[in-house]
Amino acid sequence: MENMPFEPGPDYARQLDAADELAPFRDAFSFPQPNLIYLDGNSLGRPPRAVAGRVRRMVEEEWERDLVRGWNAGWFAAPARVGEAIAHLVGAGPGQVVVSDSTSVNLFKLVVAALQARPGRTRIVSDTLNFPSDLYVLQGAIRLLGGTHELVLVPGADDVHGDEAGLAAAIDERTALVTLSHVCFKSGYLYDAARITARAHAAGALVLWDLSHAVGAVPVALDPWGVDLAVGCTYKYLNGGPGAPAFLYVNTARQEELAAPIWGWFGQREPFAFGLDYEPAPGIAHFLVSSPPILSLLAMEAALEPLLAAGMERVRRKSLRLTSYLIALFDQVLAPLGFTLGSPRDPERRGSHVAIRHPEGYRINRALIEELDVLPDFRTPDNIRLGLAPLYNSFGDVYEAVQRIRRAVEEERYLRYPLERLAVT
Repeated sequence: MENMPFEPGPDYARQLDAADELAPFRDAFSFPQPNLIYLDGNSLGRPPRAVAGRVRRMVEEEWERDLVRGWNAGWFAAPARVGEAIAHLVGAGPGQVVVSDSTSVNLFKLVVAALQARPGRTRIVSDTLNFPSDLYVLQGAIRLLGGTHELVLVPGADDVHGDEAGLAAAIDERTALVTLSHVCFKSGYLYDAARITARAHAAGALVLWDLSHAVGAVPVALDPWGVDLAVGCTYKYLNGGPGAPAFLYVNTARQEELAAPIWGWFGQREPFAFGLDYEPAPGIAHFLVSSPPILSLLAMEAALEPLLAAGMERVRRKSLRLTSYLIALFDQVLAPLGFTLGSPRDPERRGSHVAIRHPEGYRINRALIEELDVLPDFRTPDNIRLGLAPLYNSFGDVYEAVQRIRRAVEEERYLRYPLERLAVT
């Protein structure tokens, strides 16, 4: 894919779009600002058109009409039902995925459960490319469990690529849990999850993958890889909306072995018996805690429809072409302007976002957003992340975005912005 034919002009982008098998899915999304090139789907996806109608029906029909009766008309079963839809995107069989809480809360639940299931083992292995919030959760869990565990952070091979050999060496008989982001949030580096999972299991450790930057962008095969545990958010490539509830995966083989650390009535065997003592529900249900945010959950369920219809093979195929095309334009147009590539060149080791780096990256990002109708995001110290969502980003988007980035630098538009950063970058 990296060796795809390349021509520098806009006509080539139009040719690629004309041949794009996913082009019809673009119409499934709302574009109220037609000149805006949105390249932040790796942070918050565009809303599918169907979502507004689903929320309207939820409020005007189900909530207004059914009131509390809605719980028996589909709401109560929604965490498991929507989990089954996500399971199709992550290679999981029935009864292993539920929608619940936020990614961080789900991560906490599964981390504590995993550590308690491996008594006598004192190490958690992760890496320095992991999402910092995940590391904070690990640190908090260690403290909560009495400080008897050690967090081992394997440095990346550099600040772009993970060090899979270093991780393999760090995993030993002391390791209780290995937990990593499948796609690294800053560089887009894609780990070989099957190989790392096999290495952890050979040492007797459990494995937990954060799929937040992977699900909906790259193929995931949790069951075939033998993964124990996984979490992921739904508002990036799944387009579930800001703050949409997250999901968790627990392999069937681990569901009775692992005890949920937060006991709530949605995880109770018979919640409406209102017994005074907790009895965990069988299977993955005991990792549920409390009433889900139904409005957000049903909006996210509707948002999944275009992705499920497209299928992950076609999504990945276009993602590879989009990111390869972007990198080819980067080499021709942006590298001469002082940019460096902050993502892997090997397409098999790359997710669906590309980081470009520049000493003035933050101010260039501001100029793109404020003046040039390009909306990426920035990650310290110098990364502009360009997230390419195959269902709605076109090759024309990629071509035009690179031209506008060039203008931001050549016309020195970034100099109009202060070095002080906004609260959210």
